[in-house]
Amino acid sequence: MVVIGVDPHKFSHTSTALEPQTHRPLETVRIDAALPEYRRLLTWARQFSERRWAVENARGPGRHLTQWLIARGETVVDVPPTATARVRELSRGGRRKNDALDAAAAASVAALQGDAMLVTSEGASTVLGLLDERRLNRTQQRTRTVNQLHALLRDLLPGGVSTDLITD
Repeated sequence: MVVIGVDPHKFSHTSTALEPQTHRPLETVRIDAALPEYRRLLTWARQFSERRWAVENARGPGRHLTQWLIARGETVVDVPPTATARVRELSRGGRRKNDALDAAAAASVAALQGDAMLVTSEGASTVLGLLDERRLNRTQQRTRTVNQLHALLRDLLPGGVSTDLITD
């Protein structure tokens, strides 16, 4: 079985296939963080019949790719950035860092059964949580805006304005 480590970023993801027994990198590929590129990544990964994905910070910048892979039946583990930093520092003897090394370090942590945690598909409750967070943010922003407008009008108009401002 090959472990594919992924170092995700906002605009690109770097993946390195690692042989788990020797921890030898086999191949590295870099893709843009976009759906057509995800398809290209999975096509590349299919050359390894047995594979497991190790995504660094799978609940952060790698969240979208992680959930996309899980939806296609792939096995994905989440590797904390602190674990990849530890592996990188111990194996390289320094703080040298690049995306391919981070991807290989994530795969290494997963191969050693270290701090990696299996990631499962997000359900409806996660989506509802995101929508609720959005609603809360919008409500708080509206309150801040009305308070700022009220303070400004209070300074500009003698006697201030009514406290029950509406958006109209």
